[in-house]
Amino acid sequence: MLKILFVCHGNICRSPMAEFIFKDLVAKAGLNSKFKIASAAVSAEEEGNPVYPPAQKQLLAHGLDGSGKRARCLNLTDLQDWDLILVMDHSNLSYLTARFGPLPDKVKLLYAFSSTPDFEVDDPWYSHDFKRAYQEIAQGCQQLLAVLQGKI
Repeated sequence: MLKILFVCHGNICRSPMAEFIFKDLVAKAGLNSKFKIASAAVSAEEEGNPVYPPAQKQLLAHGLDGSGKRARCLNLTDLQDWDLILVMDHSNLSYLTARFGPLPDKVKLLYAFSSTPDFEVDDPWYSHDFKRAYQEIAQGCQQLLAVLQGKI
């Protein structure tokens, strides 16, 4: 089983969208038994909060429901236990490096397995463009699954 953790700043917008999008893609591919999927934050500031309403609205618009999700902060055990930790932007990488020191190779940008590996997912907290963030995350998740299907 491949354990994938999606990470963004607060775990209320991008990473929970990635979690539920990827879970849906995996289920539709009949691969639920091959993956464990979750999400977390680089910061504890939103800990315990639900998915931000505009992000939840985007999930619901695509038939996904993140209503039970509560934000949590990534910890040292996560760095050890998860097989792949996918962050949304370079600032997430910087934040984790500041907290934990040099990161293992398994910590990568979401788009690391695509033809645009340095691509950063727009942060809708600032841009207010949740539709764009959803589209970017969905594309990244589709590319990720396409690559991983050949390796599991």
